[in-house]
Amino acid sequence: MKKIIVALVVLFILYLIGINTVPQYIESERNPVKTPAPYTVSAEAQALYNRLDFISDLHCDALLWGRSLNERGDRGHVDFPRMREANVSLEMFTIVSKSPAGQNMKSNSEDAFDNITPLTIAKGESPWNWFSLINRTLSQGEALAQYVEKEQGNAIFIKTKADLERLLAERKTNPKVIGAMLGIEGGHALEGNLENLEKVYEAGIRMIGPTHFFDNEFGGSAHGENGAGLSEFGKEAVRKMNEMGIFIDLAHSSPAIVEDVLNLTSKPAMVSHTGVRAVLDSQRNLSDEQIQRIAANGGIIGIAFFDMAVGEPELPNIIASIKHVRDLVGIEYIALGSDYDGSVAVPFDITGLPLIVEGLMQAGFTEDEIRAVMGENVKNFFLKNLN
Repeated sequence: MKKIIVALVVLFILYLIGINTVPQYIESERNPVKTPAPYTVSAEAQALYNRLDFISDLHCDALLWGRSLNERGDRGHVDFPRMREANVSLEMFTIVSKSPAGQNMKSNSEDAFDNITPLTIAKGESPWNWFSLINRTLSQGEALAQYVEKEQGNAIFIKTKADLERLLAERKTNPKVIGAMLGIEGGHALEGNLENLEKVYEAGIRMIGPTHFFDNEFGGSAHGENGAGLSEFGKEAVRKMNEMGIFIDLAHSSPAIVEDVLNLTSKPAMVSHTGVRAVLDSQRNLSDEQIQRIAANGGIIGIAFFDMAVGEPELPNIIASIKHVRDLVGIEYIALGSDYDGSVAVPFDITGLPLIVEGLMQAGFTEDEIRAVMGENVKNFFLKNLN
């Protein structure tokens, strides 16, 4: 018995060590920054950046890693202090609940080993989260609420139009106030149960992507195996999301789902993080026809920052992607959709956003166009469409 007790104590100590080391190591490996901060731009670009009233990003997976957003991190891409350093007004934090082993852009099985399960255990999360996608999802949502609460009024959890209006009003006198929204990357988090839409809505989630890297109850992924459109469950979920005021995020959806959603939805759709096929011909990117249909729907398109969405070198290709959408449908449909902290290597963390302003200036974008891309379009979209 004594040996068993000693063995259990040793295992417990090793588990505690793992909680404090393994997730940090994994995050550092999965979310590198190709060029570390600090970043410098021309005086003209920095001056224009400093004049921006509202800067926003539509996609960040920082909640996945268990790192406190209240503290300035030495790894990863986004936290509240770095948002303030970059004068970012609003970030969409997205929840990843499942990720297939061997994840790739072309073909993934929904039955593949799930990478998030061991990470969930290693982070020391409740056993209730270990094998439940909805519990993992709600737990990450609660974590964001707690991070916001710890800011003691200097952060606002944006769930309604009134919340956004409060953010805009408070930032006029206190630019330290930041906003955080919450989305889900992959409808598998609902576990095939429409009643879970009510739970995630109550948790503050206002955006859901039907699929992520594999097919699920909604239908086919752009990186899955069946290429299917919306299932009957998916169609009913879209209708209910419209009624509730949850935005549909078409990033990672199969072309058939993109078409089905745009045919079915009564509300504007989003693409939180993507590239365009005219710049990088990838199955995860949008075709010109899709871009035109999303614009006709009144939607908004977030341009991602990483090589598998825009190609290399990233910065000029980010600018080229923005330019392509502008020239095709107009400036008002474009946003930033970094995919920060999403198991991707990025050219710069959130404090490097002035580099995008400099790139847009060099490409001949006007100040009004730059304002639109950097956040005004997101502000206007949510003011118009949030309940």
